[in-house]
Formats: sequence, structure tokens, C-alpha cells
Amino acid sequence: MNLDTAIEALPKVELHCHIEGSMRPATVVDLARANGIILPTTDLDDLYSYTSLDDFLNVFWLVQSTLASRSDWARLAYESLIDGAAHGRVHAELFFTPARHLASGQSLADIVAGLDEGLSAAVAETRTSALLVCDIDRAYGPDAAVELVNALVELRRRGAPGMDRVVGVGMDSTEFGVDPLSFSSAYAAAGRAGFRLTAHQGENSGPEAIAACVDRLGAERIDHGLSLIEDPELTKRFVAEQIPLTMCPNSNIRIANAFERLEDHPFPQLQRAGVLVTLNTDDPALTDLDLGFEYRSAAQAYGWTWDRIVDVALAGVDACWVDDEARRALRACVESAREEIRPAT
Repeated sequence: MNLDTAIEALPKVELHCHIEGSMRPATVVDLARANGIILPTTDLDDLYSYTSLDDFLNVFWLVQSTLASRSDWARLAYESLIDGAAHGRVHAELFFTPARHLASGQSLADIVAGLDEGLSAAVAETRTSALLVCDIDRAYGPDAAVELVNALVELRRRGAPGMDRVVGVGMDSTEFGVDPLSFSSAYAAAGRAGFRLTAHQGENSGPEAIAACVDRLGAERIDHGLSLIEDPELTKRFVAEQIPLTMCPNSNIRIANAFERLEDHPFPQLQRAGVLVTLNTDDPALTDLDLGFEYRSAAQAYGWTWDRIVDVALAGVDACWVDDEARRALRACVESAREEIRPAT
């Protein structure tokens, strides 16, 4: 087995993937046609080209808008998990961002139930596992965030279908001009209800915003966190407390245009410093990525040995939100692959 084949087969955990951003291009076209959404082009290669995060978000929101029913969400979830498993993903904690759908009159209960229906079918087929993290959309403001969290809490109280799969609350969308602390009430409500907490921060904001998410919002993980490297003391704290970063190097090039090359990304520097850094795709279908490519390209750019690659996969296990028994099983799965599929040198 050569290195590329071994990387593809290596069991991997993904903690930063937006399920809407994993929608197959053919599904985007199908759902747009079925739901009366006008796409500027059916050649999605032309559509999926971005000059900034905000430029990308306009396309992301267009793709989101094609999801109009519970069955649409189920189709998305099923295909997303099948596609991830094809590249060695054995566990995923997938973001979904329902604010725009709720504003248009969709039911949160239907969205969650649809996602669970699709994931359950794919889990049975692939023997992988998947959890959900509900993201606050910053663009809708703090009041909508509190309403969303309250709705999640009520669905959990009722034992609504699929809510046992929703383990966390996060926050995404543009960081420009947005104070993360304006979402304190929503995070406090989510924490009181027992949801795990994360936040997209540090992609277009400084390290002080990352610190605010950890110290004031209670975030247990930080998604992206590019600017952490600018603050040596905060970096030392992330090392000491093993606060995970869910980083997406290729996405930071293809979406945010933050770097020209993978070699310029802070991932390896943070890893060498001892930060618990995990490797993820972000929005794979909208950026022509998959988790196997993410690992292969990072390995080539950073000169990783096979053992270092396996250690990166294990970092994902350490950072995931599963119980101890499931974590031990995931760790054993990855560790067994270290020798079983070790590539020829």
C-alpha cells in the first residue's frame, strides 16, 4: 500500500464540516429545480469561486435555500455521510445552521428530524457515527440566537426525534464587525441546558476574540482560530488546557483567501507548539475537497511521516464530543490502522 492509499483508508474523525456545504452539486441542481430556486448557473464550477469569506457566504446561503422540506434535509444528511465515509471518515460532528430556514417558516423540529433520518440510514449502511452541532448565524443577531437555543432546549425537553444527536451549539457566519460577546445570553442558555459549546472565531478576527469565546462564552473548542498564533500567551494556554482547534487549511485558502499556500498556514506551527489541532474540510462540496485530500495535501506540504499522520487523526478523537466508551473505540480503530495499513517506505 502506498502513502496516498493508506491515507485514504486511515480512519478519521471530522469536527468542522458544515452539512449544507457538503451538498452534492447534482443535489443542489435537483433541489433548486424542485423548490423553485433560481440558480445563476447550473455550471457550479463557475459558481463555486470565491474572493472572500463574505463572497463565499453568499453562495453558501444560496445552496442552503434549496433545502425546503424534511425530506430535503434527510437527503442531504444521507449523502453527506456516505460521501465522507468514502474517504475514511468514521465519525463526524456536523454543523447545521437553520436561521434562514426558520425565518422562512420551516420547523426546527422537521429540520432536526430530517437530518437524523438521513444520518441514521447512512450510519446503518457505513457503520460510521455522526453527531450534530447547531450553529447560530451571527448575521441574524443575538435575539434570534436566543430564540434558536430556547427552541433547541424545548425540543430536547420533549424528546423530539433526532435531538439525541444534537450535542452542541456553535456560531458561524461573518466575524467582521460582530462582537462575539453579544451572543452571551444564547451561550449561557445553551450551557445551562447541557449543550457542548464551540464557536467559529479567529478567521477574520484577532486573538482577543478567541479568548472572549473561551472565557466569556464558555467555548470548549474553537473553529478555525487562525489568529491564535499571533498571541504567544494565549497559545500557551491552549496548550496547557488542551483546548482544541478545528482547523481547515485548504478552506482557508479556497474560501477566505487567507493564505496562498498550505505551507503558509499556521497549522504545523501550532501543532509543533503542542496545541490540540484537528484537520477538517469545512465545506467540502463547495470547495472541491474531501477529507482524504485534506490529509494528503497537508502531509505533503508539512512533510508528515505516516506516524505523524496517524497522530493527527488521533487528535480528532481526543477533541470529539463522544462518551468515554465511544472514544476508546475510535482510538482503538485509528491505532490499529497504524500498523495494519502502514504504507511501504
